[in-house]
This record gives sequence, structure tokens and C-alpha cells, in this order.
Amino acid sequence: MTFLFSASAPVVSDAVLVFELAVGALLLFGGYLARRGRIRLHMYLQSSMVLINVPVVLAWMVPQYLDYVLPGLPGEIGQPFYLVPTLMLVAGAAAEALGIYILLVAGTTLIPERFRFRRYKLWMRSELVLWWGVLIAGFSTYYVWYLSPATGS
Repeated sequence: MTFLFSASAPVVSDAVLVFELAVGALLLFGGYLARRGRIRLHMYLQSSMVLINVPVVLAWMVPQYLDYVLPGLPGEIGQPFYLVPTLMLVAGAAAEALGIYILLVAGTTLIPERFRFRRYKLWMRSELVLWWGVLIAGFSTYYVWYLSPATGS
């Protein structure tokens, strides 16, 4: 059964792609809210997007990587089927970790003072750029796995 984009893609892959694009769009909207001075709304939206992504990553993306990519490593790392999701994994882990760190620094007192950053805009903008890089890598993974001529679809 197919959903939107490819006859060879599982419905869940299509749904996750749409979900992640929506998260990315909402993160951009959260940045807009901050620029408009709606800091509390910005905080709730950004925090929700970072946290809501964790179960999707753990329930779908990590198992897909473990089942389809990891068995071919390191020998096949030069092939796009293995390289692109590996890059997405590394960048995605960094983005998720940075997002959670930002949430802890900006919204709690759990992080000791010496480990807290002060330049919020720099860190948050860096996170947004990193997150969109991961989204592009995710779309690229979808393309390589389901849409590229090499997959036969």
C-alpha cells in the first residue's frame, strides 16, 4: 500500500516524511514568533517540536537504520543507500541532542551555570540550520531509497 510519493515506499515512510517537513515548518514559524516578541509561544512551540520528534526517531528511523543500513557498514559506506542515512543519523543525533540541551538551558535550572550558554540567538539559529540540514538529508534518504532510478521505481 502506498501513501503519497512512491510505490515502493512504505506508508509509514511517507507519513514520517510529511511529519518531519511539518516539524521543520513549525520550527521556522517558531523562529518567526521569537522575532515578533512572542517568546513564551515560541518556547512552547519549539520545545514541543523537539520533544515530539524523539518517539518518531526511536520508533521508526532508528529501527530502519539498524535493519537496512548497519548490516552493510562499513563496507558499503561509499554507496548512497548507506552513506546518506548515515550522514542523516550523525547530523540528526547532533540536532536532537543540541535541541534538548537548548531546552534544558533555556527552560530549566538543571544545567550548571558553567555549562550554560548566553548567546541564545546564536545557539537557536544554529539548531534551526542543523535541523533543516537533517530534513534535507532525510528527504535525500527517501529519494535514494524509494525514488532514484537505481532503486527501480
